[in-house]
Amino acid sequence: MRCYCVLQHGQALQLVEKAIPEPQGTEVLLKVRAAGVCHTDLHLWEGHYDLGGGKKLTLAERGIKPPLTLSHEIVGEVVSAGADVGDSATVQPGRVALVHPWIGCGECAACRRGEENICIKPQSLGVVRPGGFAEYVIVPHPRYLVDIEGLDVAQAAPLACAGVTTYSAMKKLGDRIMTDPLVVIGAGGLGLMAIEVLKALGGRGAIVVDIDPVKRDAALAAGALQAIDARATDAVQQIQQATGGGARAVLDLVGATPTVGLAMASAARGGHIVICGLMGGDLTLALPVIPMRPLTLQGSYVGTLHELQELVALVKRTRMAPIPVTRRPLSDADAAMQDLHHGRVVGRTVLIP
Repeated sequence: MRCYCVLQHGQALQLVEKAIPEPQGTEVLLKVRAAGVCHTDLHLWEGHYDLGGGKKLTLAERGIKPPLTLSHEIVGEVVSAGADVGDSATVQPGRVALVHPWIGCGECAACRRGEENICIKPQSLGVVRPGGFAEYVIVPHPRYLVDIEGLDVAQAAPLACAGVTTYSAMKKLGDRIMTDPLVVIGAGGLGLMAIEVLKALGGRGAIVVDIDPVKRDAALAAGALQAIDARATDAVQQIQQATGGGARAVLDLVGATPTVGLAMASAARGGHIVICGLMGGDLTLALPVIPMRPLTLQGSYVGTLHELQELVALVKRTRMAPIPVTRRPLSDADAAMQDLHHGRVVGRTVLIP
């Protein structure tokens, strides 16, 4: 099978030919039908995360080293299963499913709570285990296969990351999304997904903030209440005016020093800020601000298997509109990564083997 792999961080993805893997035990072999290209793939390609102050968290420190087969937004068709799977309809050959890629060790306290996405020994597809930039992929257990009958494979693939990330973050904000406008910082694939998920949940509406006018236009076309230039000198005042005095709910999908600063400056007293983005940097904060305003500053990392199942059910029930998707052949994997790296993608690029 063909795979497009990171053989050296920061260098072009390379075509590697490998034997098609054979599933063992509880494993399931899928023929990849669609594989999304996510900004996290760029961090993995670069080989580090920016911790601010000149510090970096390298993948090598986490035991993740090339060769890497990226993509954690995977839809695949069941080919075969290991001997321990049994004769289940879940693994009938030809069945098409979305893969929950945020797999844990299965033994730690987080995994026992059903929070494999925050396992201390993660085994995530496209990160630790080989992902979807290939013609076939191994999934360790059929429970990670989510039924997407009736959905387009390329439109469904981003639900595994962009979708479940925004859905899980909105759940943390609770009823605020119903009573107040949600300020969404970042109008990339996650930002556009957040607009659609918010509409499907019946939320008040999204005020989107981004530096790119093309992406702001895309947000307005998707139904955002307002789109604000993050670099405008009065961006804080615009957000406060749009939210009636300050944002009570903010979703930062960029996660950089300037965006978190903007979120905190524009938040109302009692505001709740959830950070999902991993662009990096650091934050210097006067501690009395937290209790005196009082603010909630919370992180959110992708989502659980149960949340992905809930999201797919929501998509089917509400006929939630998909985000814009550009389909490209698997052979375009490196070019698609470079387009994302240089900010040339609106919505999501999805590779089709």
